[in-house]
Formats: sequence, C-alpha cells, structure tokens
Amino acid sequence: MHKQGDEIHLDDTEASGGEKTGHMRWVLGVGLLLAIVAMSASWIVPTLAN
Repeated sequence: MHKQGDEIHLDDTEASGGEKTGHMRWVLGVGLLLAIVAMSASWIVPTLAN
C-alpha cells in the first residue's frame, strides 16, 4: 500500500482481503443444484398425482 497525495493505492492481494481457494464455487454449485431439484419436484410431484 502506498499513498500518492490524497489517494491510497492497494495491490490485488491487499484489496481482496480474502482467500481464493474455490470453495465458494462449490457452495454456489451445490445450492444451484438443490434449487433446481426442489423447483422440479414442486412441479413434477403434483403433475404425477393427477
């Protein structure tokens, strides 16, 4: 981090402040899959009951 006048400049690592391990990609993928399964079941189960 360095300061130029009134501006503070950060590099990419300092600005992100978090880890980039890829775990969030798995969490989002599993959540999307579960949402698709739940929405499909809410449409398919009543259709089969008739």
